Amino acid sequence: MSPSSAAKDAPPPLPEPLRVPVADSHTHLDMQAGTVEEGLAKAASVGVTTVVQVGCDVKGSRWAAETAAAYDNVHAAVALHPNEAPRIVHGDLGGGWSRQGARAGGGGSALDDALAEIEALAALDHVKAVGETGLDFFRTGPEGTAAQERSFRAHIEIAKRQGKALVIHDRDAHADVLRILREEGAPERTVFHCYSGDADMARICAAAGYYLSFAGTVTFKNAAPLREALAVAPLDRVLVETDAPYLTPAPYRGRPNAPYLIPLTVRAMAAVRGIDEDAMATALAANTARAFDY
Repeated sequence: MSPSSAAKDAPPPLPEPLRVPVADSHTHLDMQAGTVEEGLAKAASVGVTTVVQVGCDVKGSRWAAETAAAYDNVHAAVALHPNEAPRIVHGDLGGGWSRQGARAGGGGSALDDALAEIEALAALDHVKAVGETGLDFFRTGPEGTAAQERSFRAHIEIAKRQGKALVIHDRDAHADVLRILREEGAPERTVFHCYSGDADMARICAAAGYYLSFAGTVTFKNAAPLREALAVAPLDRVLVETDAPYLTPAPYRGRPNAPYLIPLTVRAMAAVRGIDEDAMATALAANTARAFDY
């Protein structure tokens, strides 16, 4: 491995700690290097004292629930990722999200079985949300959209039945996600994870009372529309997340992400809003606790 490759694979350094503790509203500890204990300790050392661990399939959702049960500062979200639903129904459609690789599809009954397992997990006290669910038209083509939509609608109903927050994955599907939320009736607490819309969409979400969670993407040079959305979003509806190990904030884009890097995004968000980082962190902490009811 060349020195440059080694540097790219190396974890970024610890940022300056936040003075006001915050939560990482969306992370995947099971996909990160090191133990859960190490990741949580490193995060806490810079003021990130709570994380929401998000499942993307049945196995990952079970792990999220078990981890949240074991650690007071971890809360779980459980779901079938939008790209998982077509895999379950049709098999591998190519390029989708999965840690399990290609497999033969099990049809609609297999999706029903998986959704039943998600609902059983969603009923647990330490599971605070149903997600990430929604629509992803980037990796799954037209042949997978019906399964995605069916799964999304089912997750909305599970969240409402169980009284849990809904965490939405929306990639290249803004209009359809908003339409389905209108048609089904969104749960009382709905979070757009890794918000990727513009200012106009942010106003629509604000009017509906949805939460917008901003990831490291808001720090990217080419993300002016995201910063414009953050600027118009109500301060009491804004969250921060890593989506780690993905979407590492600048100046470490491309290197492994983890909850301990949240302070970089918090400071960027404060700059966009024109407020100091303590005020930003105070709002983020309160908003996350309210959104996930902990």
